[in-house]
Amino acid sequence: MTDKIEASGKCLCGAVKFTAKSASPHVGACHCAMCRKWGSGPFLEVECGTDVSFEGEENISVYSSSDWAERGFCALCGSNLFYRLKGTGQTMMAVGLLDDQSELAMNMQVFIDKKPPYYTFADKTEEMTGAEVFAMFGGD
Repeated sequence: MTDKIEASGKCLCGAVKFTAKSASPHVGACHCAMCRKWGSGPFLEVECGTDVSFEGEENISVYSSSDWAERGFCALCGSNLFYRLKGTGQTMMAVGLLDDQSELAMNMQVFIDKKPPYYTFADKTEEMTGAEVFAMFGGD
């Protein structure tokens, strides 16, 4: 598996399209309460760095969900698009939007201490608690 890939995709209605020049081929899952409330389950994402370009930006609504991050969604179809760190612009795109998901593998779960007991992933991944995530990336 390569270290970085070029990824592209679109929302459910196609009004928002994106290209990420240096996306990770790894899928992460966030089990925090905000992500689960946002999408009714864990947020499954691909880290795309800061080099993400969008077509149809006028259709993107952004919600400031905390002091350090914001979440984007399509204003037309409601598709969750991204989680983005305000300070760095680091963008995690929703994995379900990617056109080609054939080479992806899950390798990380964060806020594992907030995961409810009614679901479990079979893949063995690195796991971090919320405190460990905040210690690594800042925030509270």
